[in-house]
Amino acid sequence: MTNKDVMALNLPVEGELSEATQGYFAKCEEKIGFIPNVLRAYAFNDTKLRAFTDMYNDLMLGPSSLSKLEREMIAVAVSSVNRCFYCLAAHGAAVRQLSGDPVLGDMLVMNYRVADLTVKQRAMLDFAVHLTERPAEVVEADRQVLRDAGFTDRDIWDIAALAAFYNMSNRMAAATEMRPNDEYHSMAR
Repeated sequence: MTNKDVMALNLPVEGELSEATQGYFAKCEEKIGFIPNVLRAYAFNDTKLRAFTDMYNDLMLGPSSLSKLEREMIAVAVSSVNRCFYCLAAHGAAVRQLSGDPVLGDMLVMNYRVADLTVKQRAMLDFAVHLTERPAEVVEADRQVLRDAGFTDRDIWDIAALAAFYNMSNRMAAATEMRPNDEYHSMAR
């Protein structure tokens, strides 16, 4: 697949991918059966790709009291506000897989407010969406709602970091017209 099949920009690859990146791609092939197009898009520059994957891996897989499902739910809620086709396809599939509930994945893509969520999950997504839509209006009362729902200050940091990362990712996907892998559309259905 060429870069042109992945996004609207045709960026030449700057040299060979590092051994670490080649290993990362091989791990993707082994675990999920394909290399996500977001990685292919960043592959024009190994340094940028490593920065992206390092941040992604830290936020999505690193230590946190947020579950993998909750992290994916934040990705979907933020991406829904931003109407990011790439992230809605990719992270909607992850929500379907992790929850075992294809309806939940679709509800979060369309409108998380209609999904059957816990009070804690709703507070988490409300905060992530508020931070996405009106970041200058986030105040202490918004953080207190999360504390009252059972989140620690470290959890609030993680929720904010995830929302910020997906806002950045959504904007890069929109700017480059990044296309999701076809495989995402049929996963966990």
